[in-house]
Amino acid sequence: MKRYKQSEIKTIASILKEDGVISVPTDTVYGICARINSSKAYDKLVNVKNRPSNKSFPVVCSDIEQIKSIAIVDKRSEKLIKAFMPGPITLVLNKRPEAFSYINNAGMRETDELAVRMVPSKFLEELIKEVGSPLFLTSANKSGKTACKTLEEIEKMCPTLDGMVEGEVLFGEASTIIDCRSSDINIQRQGPISKEQIMEVVTNE
Repeated sequence: MKRYKQSEIKTIASILKEDGVISVPTDTVYGICARINSSKAYDKLVNVKNRPSNKSFPVVCSDIEQIKSIAIVDKRSEKLIKAFMPGPITLVLNKRPEAFSYINNAGMRETDELAVRMVPSKFLEELIKEVGSPLFLTSANKSGKTACKTLEEIEKMCPTLDGMVEGEVLFGEASTIIDCRSSDINIQRQGPISKEQIMEVVTNE
């Protein structure tokens, strides 16, 4: 399987623009990504991961404007974005119906939830800008399996990838996940950012 250096941004972006699926290093683990504005790329990502079609993928954006273009961001969510992103935090928001409308939680409800992050690395920020859209970004493994820790493991577990990007990862603590879709703050997964830090931001006028 072809391996690319992070400096080969234009080549890597062209693979994604052509509906390819590739592995990339992130701040915590190796990930697999595809562009969001292509149902073909999405279907390929589902097949690579062997993931249930009604289970949504996290999305990574380059800035707050990209997040607002695909998700409904209220004042509280905007506070959290400005306080902690880019960083080890994921917000669960309601997806804008017009954003990659080929996904609607398998048709089971009118709006679909969307887990969003802002890119923690210069490489991913540049890649998103070159592709021209946010990216689905999920851990490099088959659904339900342990995340791969080397490129060799990724190649073996996900042989249908269109390439792999070299780079170091930290294998650190996974991000804090906050569900922002109701009036209550619901922490779905505790990570580096504590509930106390979160509450301090949302209660501060």
